Amino acid sequence: MSSELSVTYGGFTSAGIKTENQDAFAAYQPTLSITRYKGIAACIADGVSCSENAQQASITSVTHFLNDYYSTPDSWDVKTAAGKVLSSLNAWLYHHGQQASARHNSLVTTFSGVVLKSNTLHVFHVGDSRIMRLRGTTLEPLTRDHTHRHGNGREYLSRALGMDTHLEVDYHTVDIHDGDILICTTDGVHGFCTNSEFIELLSPLQTQSTSNAQNDIESVAKRAVELALEKGSDDNLTCFILRVDRVPEMNLEETQRELTDRAIPPVLKVGDRIDQYRVEHIVYAGTRSHLYKVLDLRNNKRYILKAPSLNFEEDLVYLEGFVREQWVGSRIDHPHVMRILPPEPEGRFLYHICELIEGANLRQWIHDHPSASVNEVRGIVEQIIHGLRVFQRAGMVHRDLKPENVMITTAGQVKLIDFGTVAVRGLAEIRSAIEEDCPVGSVNYIAPEYVLDGVAVMQSDLFSLAVMVYEMLSQAQPFKMDQVHRRGARSISEWSYQALTEHRPDLPRWLDLAIQKGCHPDLKQRQQAYSEFWNDLLKPNPDLIRSFKRRPLLQQNSGRVWQVISFGLLIVVIAQGYFLATG
Repeated sequence: MSSELSVTYGGFTSAGIKTENQDAFAAYQPTLSITRYKGIAACIADGVSCSENAQQASITSVTHFLNDYYSTPDSWDVKTAAGKVLSSLNAWLYHHGQQASARHNSLVTTFSGVVLKSNTLHVFHVGDSRIMRLRGTTLEPLTRDHTHRHGNGREYLSRALGMDTHLEVDYHTVDIHDGDILICTTDGVHGFCTNSEFIELLSPLQTQSTSNAQNDIESVAKRAVELALEKGSDDNLTCFILRVDRVPEMNLEETQRELTDRAIPPVLKVGDRIDQYRVEHIVYAGTRSHLYKVLDLRNNKRYILKAPSLNFEEDLVYLEGFVREQWVGSRIDHPHVMRILPPEPEGRFLYHICELIEGANLRQWIHDHPSASVNEVRGIVEQIIHGLRVFQRAGMVHRDLKPENVMITTAGQVKLIDFGTVAVRGLAEIRSAIEEDCPVGSVNYIAPEYVLDGVAVMQSDLFSLAVMVYEMLSQAQPFKMDQVHRRGARSISEWSYQALTEHRPDLPRWLDLAIQKGCHPDLKQRQQAYSEFWNDLLKPNPDLIRSFKRRPLLQQNSGRVWQVISFGLLIVVIAQGYFLATG
């Protein structure tokens, strides 16, 4: 990207005419590398004044939100990360408030927060604090007050942090542009200042230079508080302002420079050395990549070195996937997922150092087990599910699950490999100059929704897993994909399930139904969790069996029905011929 996200912010808070200030605000602008993945976060809170612990509630909310948000995995998208943090924070406030056993000791506060990531503003809000955006001469509210008016004319909060066990947070996103100004206020300020007054105060910030920008912003925030006081504010007052100085831009040339910053190494031979790794064996040499067994001369440990092929040195989609593979593999540490070491800081070449896996892939296992037992297959599937759950918890979808990407060690341990196509929700929020022009992976295994719409979710990996289970048990595919291979897919009707029992009549029907549900062309018809699929593989699912028995006759035995219909038509034709001949 030709520029990184940059903001300037400042604020001012005052107790006003009250003896204690129960408002709080905070912001955090991390290093550039963290900003790219997590963004810049800011928040404001207003403790409910009827509580003696209102100040503790507001301060706890803003400080813990920032600390905990930046502790979540980089792979999580903003909504997931912030949502989990706010849910946990609400539970903590509510629990400790209930322990106080008195309403005036509860821990309740409003909360309004923003996360600026790439070119998007993520807004989280509960209560009656406000966030507004000034763009040009238009001041637009980005939140709505969660209040209701009683018969006495006073307004009361209907939602807030720590008020209830269930937390409902407003969340939405908007684009951000250079020069946008965000103003966050508590009701002690916006309850007394008009929009026109805010516009008049904020407008000069859009054109001022950045040399003293923070001082300028803090002065405007202070002036907003003073204005509210002059107009009779009787509450705590807080005004916090952020100005977007620069939004990252998509720039293909710079993206290409980043991806080609490290050179693709030449084809290596046994005995060659690259950095501190010496090649001991050539494992694989293909058109897309090369795999070498190498020895780390620093610690005498053996690894697999994976290098891209020189054929793809100008293919930015492939190179981005190769870089993403290392990003994913170096962040997941699990027995059923291949580990990739972080890149060498001063390295000149583009390659991965992967965990050495002694064994064979699932394709070879299928070939070696032509009549695999259900228990043998379950043993492998259970381990694959353990690995897939790690991806799910990290906000990732593998997207290219197939037998070639599942390794089985000599000890029988299963490991998922090949992360170049993994979709990461956190990375998807970062604007990129590179877009995939077609779905990745093998059509025989990738889910219909990904082929047709480019959408991949957890159930998409479940589809691939179910297809592999079918193949492990039958050495055949559940769908005939010849037409799709020739001309592409047009609708989910292209996927017509072939009963597993046609290949393995010794297997129970309930098992076939479980696998059929797992690879149903409509993702809404599949199991909604890996645990659900696993349970269906262990024992009969009564609902699936009932649905199967209630099918129309044509679906129950379409071949037999058509045989009867054809025979009937033949009798009619013969009868007509007979009457014509004798008439």
